Amino acid sequence: MRYLTVRLESTSGTAFHPIGKQLAEEPSIQREAIHHVELLAGELVVTLAEGSGDRQRYEEIMSESPLVEDVLVSGGERWLATSQFSAQGPVKQLLEWRQESELVVETPIPINNDGSLRITFLGSERDFQELYNKVIDATNLGIKIVKTGEYDPGLDTFVRELTSRQREVLEVAVEMGYYTEPRSATHEDVAEAIGIAPTTVGTHLRKIESRVFEALVR
Repeated sequence: MRYLTVRLESTSGTAFHPIGKQLAEEPSIQREAIHHVELLAGELVVTLAEGSGDRQRYEEIMSESPLVEDVLVSGGERWLATSQFSAQGPVKQLLEWRQESELVVETPIPINNDGSLRITFLGSERDFQELYNKVIDATNLGIKIVKTGEYDPGLDTFVRELTSRQREVLEVAVEMGYYTEPRSATHEDVAEAIGIAPTTVGTHLRKIESRVFEALVR
């Protein structure tokens, strides 16, 4: 089985759903991730989403929207919310495609600061191509391929995004104590163990660390 990670965005000047646009424009709220999403009978969408910030403001926006049927929120500064709302726009389109496809979506789905989604699909190359073609043909959706490869359920999502060489450098650096306090290995030590230049080790570790920090704040 293979995986395909993409960045998906609405190109129509709005978010994937009107309520999403309203939440994205509220500075006191940060949408973090979608843990579950499903299209129900009667064209309702049910979601379990994670957010942070002003929970009260989030509840106000959701309860005042005529598109939202129901919402329940649990938590404090960082919270989970389950909601049911009317399926509209790109959200409805995407969920209908998902029902027709054999692709599996890995959760949670991170929500980027600009409202785009970072989605990892599991399935076959044929299914990936069918989905890609549908998105390309859609006038209100944009897609960018981030990463693809063989799916290993034993790998963390962040680790899977690293190249094989980056994983090797990271494993050796950890084993040799590069990240211990006090540090017991240098770029030169790691480079000698692998057989590459110290500057190359430094470049790999900087890229790895950048991805770690990006994953932590997404």
